[in-house]
Amino acid sequence: QVHLVESGGGSVQPGGSLRISCAASGSTFTASASTYCMGWFRQAPGKEREEVAAIGPGGATKYADSVKGRLIISKDYARNTLYLQMNNLQPEDTAMYYCAADHSCQPFWSGNAAGIVYWGQGTRVTVSS
Repeated sequence: QVHLVESGGGSVQPGGSLRISCAASGSTFTASASTYCMGWFRQAPGKEREEVAAIGPGGATKYADSVKGRLIISKDYARNTLYLQMNNLQPEDTAMYYCAADHSCQPFWSGNAAGIVYWGQGTRVTVSS
């Protein structure tokens, strides 16, 4: 099994920063953690879920155009933890942020959330003055 638990969400003013984390566990994951693709998706009220950033087993990354230069995805392989450093946050970044993982990278590179097997429960990020 694979368990993903997000943390670190909260409220911040425009221009502020947050770092959210996703702790991965489970026998299926830990047996081959370095082979998983992982990423962050977000869903704002009334909108569809969208991909924010993804990272492949070799460290290749992908970002949505709307977050390039502001959000940074990284992974600590020793801790099996995925991070999203979010800088210069704007009100349009307000959403529930979900961690995702899959052996296949194709859903992440294509941005097709429907193809991803493992999901966390989400952590809420609110950007407001």
